[in-house]
Amino acid sequence: MSFYFVIIGTKDNPLYEAEFGTWKQGGDGVARFRDEQRHLNQFIAHSSLDLLEELQWAGTGGSMYLKCIERFAGTAGGGSGGVVGVAGGVNGAGAGGVWVSVFLTAGNIKFVLLHDTRADEPIRQFFYDVYELYTKTLMNPFYSVDMEVRSAVFDGRVRAGVKKYL
Repeated sequence: MSFYFVIIGTKDNPLYEAEFGTWKQGGDGVARFRDEQRHLNQFIAHSSLDLLEELQWAGTGGSMYLKCIERFAGTAGGGSGGVVGVAGGVNGAGAGGVWVSVFLTAGNIKFVLLHDTRADEPIRQFFYDVYELYTKTLMNPFYSVDMEVRSAVFDGRVRAGVKKYL
């Protein structure tokens, strides 16, 4: 199982990106994306922002964790894929699909995680850990809101959260 995680700023610019594999079930933590899938991950994450903004302004019930907001089907095969909206929540990704889970902060910073199996609770816990890390980063006087996060300590702690939850 592979994951693609990106933090997107208020101007829809990427602030942090990481790819990683699972540590659960004997995994080694290494992402297993094909080369063409790596570029598609960026496209999927940024295309999900349209649905995210619709959900944001339609009212999310005050929740920061929006769960799986959509599924992009057909990424494992050689054919063309399509977006299947699941804003209400659906079980089962199907073969070759990529789920898009989102966490929206109060400052309009978006955490987007692409994954191939549905696991809401570990992802929610991971998002809350990363949110705490990001909040601590924002308290640094040398950092501004839409600045790219390049800290090796931040990256190491995000990867530790992946090891712990995903």
